Amino acid sequence: MVKNGWVFAALGLMLAACGGPARKEAEITPAWTTLDGAPPLVIAHRGASGYLPEHTLEAYGLAIEQGADVIEPDLVFTKDGVLVARHDRYLSTTTDVAAHPEFADRKKPNADPNDAPREDWWIEDFTLEEVKTLRAVQPFPGRSKDYDGLYEIPTFDDVLALVSARADEIERPVGVYPETKHPGYFQSIGMDFEQPLLAALDDFEAGPVFIQSFEPDILKRLRGKADAKLVQLVYKETPGAGSNIPLTEIVKYADGVGPSKFLLLGEGGESTSFVKDAHAQGLMVHAWTFRDDQKNPAIEAHLTKQGLISFVVSDSFQGLPEDIMMEYFYMTSAGVDGMFTDFPDTAVGFRKAWTK
Repeated sequence: MVKNGWVFAALGLMLAACGGPARKEAEITPAWTTLDGAPPLVIAHRGASGYLPEHTLEAYGLAIEQGADVIEPDLVFTKDGVLVARHDRYLSTTTDVAAHPEFADRKKPNADPNDAPREDWWIEDFTLEEVKTLRAVQPFPGRSKDYDGLYEIPTFDDVLALVSARADEIERPVGVYPETKHPGYFQSIGMDFEQPLLAALDDFEAGPVFIQSFEPDILKRLRGKADAKLVQLVYKETPGAGSNIPLTEIVKYADGVGPSKFLLLGEGGESTSFVKDAHAQGLMVHAWTFRDDQKNPAIEAHLTKQGLISFVVSDSFQGLPEDIMMEYFYMTSAGVDGMFTDFPDTAVGFRKAWTK
């Protein structure tokens, strides 16, 4: 027997349409098994980063065009204390900094003792004026490099202004989901996220706001001060392990949890109870990261065991990438409340196809 609420709901509707045994209304499982029963959010991970260089206004704008509900800017500080959108403190992989001879002498070892050793150019050594001379590049192998060198590095204020303007244009809400990167390290060098983050968000009204971090301290300090949902990011520390921070601890200061998708499915394709357990604590679940160009073999193994492969690869999702459809099907069936994706159009396409 397949224990899947969506499948039961679909079967119930088909039986009713065909004159089969009627089911009582109370027995019909809602189409979405999210915490609030609403469709899962499509969260544009670093913008539409599967298509354009990540964390650029162009990538965020494309994500909104593709139907993303929320865009995600990772935030770091410049030397003069301005929040800018970059995934990492180091700049070599996502910008053309190495092609700037005027910055050659800025390359140095990582100053954060709690981070991985690395020789690189570090965002906190550059003023905003200097950062604005850099251009973004595509860091992922196999993705288009056609747009390298074209786009600036945006400030957080730039991002918020873009989202607000686009939300007005398309007449629908668009939210933001900033991540505070390395807040402990930045605080140790005199740059605290709390005040500038809250100040930047104070007038933002275009859509919902979520603030996420891997470090609990910043979320605990923001508790009660931000008109935003707070989300603790978690991952597996070792294969087969559970969340690196227990849900019973997270619920004390956060509204949701952002798990690596590998916490939701075992290496052999077995289901886990992570989403169910989080929902039992009243925590929403926003899983990361979904990528059309990265296959997850455990998903296919799971759906094969459950006898659902033929359904997922059927005409229901015609024209959409088969591997990622399997992943979206499993994760949304598990009840995730949101999905971080590099390819927002595919996630939106899945959600529309399933709704139909």
